Amino acid sequence: MTLPEPFGARLRRAMDERGPLCVGIDPHASLLAEWGLDDDIAGLERFSRTVVEALADRVAVLKPQSAFFERFGSRGLAVLEKSVQEARAAGALVVTDAKRGDIGSTMAAYAEAFLRPDAPLFSDALTVSPYLGYGSLSPAVALARESGAGLFVLALTSNPEGGEVQHAVRADGRTVGATMLAHLAAENAGEEPLGSFGAVVGATLGDLSSYDLDMGGPLLAPGIGAQGATPADLPRVFGAAVRNVVPNVSRGVLRHGPDAQALRGAAERFATQIREAVTAG
Repeated sequence: MTLPEPFGARLRRAMDERGPLCVGIDPHASLLAEWGLDDDIAGLERFSRTVVEALADRVAVLKPQSAFFERFGSRGLAVLEKSVQEARAAGALVVTDAKRGDIGSTMAAYAEAFLRPDAPLFSDALTVSPYLGYGSLSPAVALARESGAGLFVLALTSNPEGGEVQHAVRADGRTVGATMLAHLAAENAGEEPLGSFGAVVGATLGDLSSYDLDMGGPLLAPGIGAQGATPADLPRVFGAAVRNVVPNVSRGVLRHGPDAQALRGAAERFATQIREAVTAG
């Protein structure tokens, strides 16, 4: 049996061809209002469709935040399904931001929901939480390998509360965040040109030179734009691993909607700035 092309290889190609940019699809109430849309299923549908139609044929990655769809129940999930499928059909890689994490059969069921190729929500990659122990992610790791998908594991997140767990020092002297990065390095060993098992590392965190971020996989980096980080910060934060960074911009692009041309222009500006910063770094 021929295995599907791994996510890491597809992501490397998409970033090289389209620029290293991930745009969030975050239809929260305030953005719907800014777009002149009602906070209902019709507004959700219009918002998501506009982002996908404007950007899916030109950005490397789109990242729908599952929670903003789930809050509308089954109809919201139907919109998410359609958004994921249409974005992938138009050429974007889709990372569903659901931050799932559990043990045993429950983790396996979460993996099947997002990483099984015939699942309605099948995505190129999924964000997951390892804080029931990295080994709890094993069902998702196995299914991702089998289906050619990827994972982004929460490692050093941009929220200020994250440090109380992620910077905690274990008995072996390593922080919890460093431990997660080491696990991912092991998953990606020998994979070229890029492993499929990435980490979520905030672009707002400043000096991370004490962490080995060059772990062979992609680094999904929230914090560019509304959270205060800029493309110029990327080389300083990520050092030698900067070429593997997938900067995530949500509000910085989405606030330009609902005009499709304005959304495209904002995405192109960020992609250009990020490419220049990464090249300079």
